[in-house]
Amino acid sequence: MPQLDVLDIKKKKVGVVEAVASIFDVKIKKHLVKQYAVLQQATRRRGTACTKSSYSELSGSGKKPWRQKGTGRARAGEVRSAIWRGGLTIFGPTPRDYGFKMNKKAKKQALKSVLTQRLQGNNIAVVDKLELENPKTKEAVQLLKSLELSERTLFLVAARNANLELAVRNLPDANVLPVEGLNVLDLLRYEKIVCTPETFKKLEERLG
Repeated sequence: MPQLDVLDIKKKKVGVVEAVASIFDVKIKKHLVKQYAVLQQATRRRGTACTKSSYSELSGSGKKPWRQKGTGRARAGEVRSAIWRGGLTIFGPTPRDYGFKMNKKAKKQALKSVLTQRLQGNNIAVVDKLELENPKTKEAVQLLKSLELSERTLFLVAARNANLELAVRNLPDANVLPVEGLNVLDLLRYEKIVCTPETFKKLEERLG
């Protein structure tokens, strides 16, 4: 079972936390990670593109504009034809939902795969607590500096931390995410993931 050092605010070791092998030491399944990432991006698409692709959506008469023969012009049945300006659009986009289904077991396996990969790359740090006295951005910056963390850091918390959320929200490359909102895109986006021992327990409850 993998073990991680628990650090304090001054980056001194104060304990050890065990990473459950069933979550942090699994076979990495890249195809599930990709599928979950594509699913997240697909569900974020608005899908509001729309064209007039049926006669009922168009204005204009259905009357034949001129007689079939004898005018020297091409045959025409109505002014709403697709080859006329202002006519209907053939096979044009219509409002749709780009999302698709992915079962819960596959989602969990994708999350476990990413967590395993992040742990193997030494990109998960554990601190004894994530508490700020004031919801100030400068305190969040100081926290990152004291722990020698990258600006692209994801704070994964077990419960809502209002001060930390307010302090981090002005940092363009950092974010705070509760365990309930854990997803593949955020785990892949940030260089470092910061957790607490309580976070590990919550991860066991959700993914174990």
